[in-house]
Amino acid sequence: MSPLNILIVEAPYYEHIAVELRRGAVAALEAAGAKYRRFSVPGAFEIPAAIRLVMTAGERDANLRFDGYVALGCVIRGETTHYDYVCEESARGLQDLALNHQLAIGFGILTVEDEAQAVARASIDRKNKGGEAARACLAMIELKRQLGLITPV
Repeated sequence: MSPLNILIVEAPYYEHIAVELRRGAVAALEAAGAKYRRFSVPGAFEIPAAIRLVMTAGERDANLRFDGYVALGCVIRGETTHYDYVCEESARGLQDLALNHQLAIGFGILTVEDEAQAVARASIDRKNKGGEAARACLAMIELKRQLGLITPV
């Protein structure tokens, strides 16, 4: 069987947080023997649309077909309601993709009150949420395999 092919879509709005999330996700994917490719988008809000665009492109180009997706980003509460919209809509968009298209998506978008919380959750030597998101994606792929829903990439 060929290795799993995973797409990491990351929003490096907070670069130092994104680096840690990516390090955790990549380590988990490499430990599982998965191949991966990365795309960056401006912010967490754009992650679901990017995954959908890649899905559409994958219908024409086999090099853009993936077994699963890992969404990585960080939203830190500010002074306006913008935080609420970005958090809710990025989560809703990813859940809609997972449900409507039976995608294996690892949710690694941190939604935090401040930078200290983000650092604690992103750091690979602390909560390692990037690694957790990658492992969730792999677990959902395995569930699809057990249910006979896997289409070889």
